[in-house]
Amino acid sequence: MEAVLWMGWRYARAFVCAGFLLAVCGGDSAFAADHRTANFVIEAPTPESARRIGDAAEQYRHDLAIEWLGKPLPRWSSPCPIVAQIAPHLGAGGATSFVFDRGEVFGWNMTIQGSEERILDSVLPHEVTHTVFATHFRRPLPRWADEGACTTVEHPIERARQHRLLIEFLSTGRGIAFHKMFAMRDYPADILPLYSQGYSLARYLIERGGRRRYVGFVEQGLKNEDWSGSLRRHYDIEGLAPLQASWLEWVRQGCPAPPASVAGNAVRAIAVGGTVRGQSPDAEFIAGGPSKNRASIYAQQAAKARDMKPLVLQPNSAGPNR
Repeated sequence: MEAVLWMGWRYARAFVCAGFLLAVCGGDSAFAADHRTANFVIEAPTPESARRIGDAAEQYRHDLAIEWLGKPLPRWSSPCPIVAQIAPHLGAGGATSFVFDRGEVFGWNMTIQGSEERILDSVLPHEVTHTVFATHFRRPLPRWADEGACTTVEHPIERARQHRLLIEFLSTGRGIAFHKMFAMRDYPADILPLYSQGYSLARYLIERGGRRRYVGFVEQGLKNEDWSGSLRRHYDIEGLAPLQASWLEWVRQGCPAPPASVAGNAVRAIAVGGTVRGQSPDAEFIAGGPSKNRASIYAQQAAKARDMKPLVLQPNSAGPNR
């Protein structure tokens, strides 16, 4: 098997692309400090920020692996370099690259940018989740499944933004039919709908079985590209067309929480640097615990969705089941 260079990345708020992020973070800016941990080497503007990023990266690596896989990851043979550019005016974004070769994954490289707050609560967990998946699967994932799942661990503000974009894309004919989305191995030219739709579908599935079932679903689907079979086994859904129809109806209804009988286990909050982050896809958390309006970022969309013209994916059909 040939070595495959893979890159998972998160769009900046201003929709900065990964290539630009690499150029920015590797360009003229001078980074004043290094901090080393067991699995990361961090370059950042100050020793304090490098230490906070390094400590948070290690915690995310440990805790998110348990959330997704049920156990922590072993130590990597070589650390992942992280280059961080921190400034309040920068859009939050990141890029992580690595190499798959004969069942091994190595050659880690991560660049991140944004305010320190957004780096710690959104960009870093997103990028670290890419490394968790790479370490576990040791092969490329469908882009929607990778980016969608990584977005579910971001701050509620960022997830709410993806939902607002989703409504816009579906209402203007920029949705992606599921038979096409599941077959994508590269980012499409119109990339933003892939992020929003991938996140929404990942959230839909995770709410109906939890993160570990989601990993099992992706794992089985990857074996022989039988996504319909994997949907039947893990979610009792008969194929991509029924999945697309049920997901669209869920979006029309404002993304309501599933009945308790089918809801996945709630994922606990992870505290980083004194800030409590909500890892549950539909929860808003504040320091000290969940807010009284924890589902509001999605429930507020319900009225708007009902008033919109019908949400239609282009093309209108999910195509044949795979």
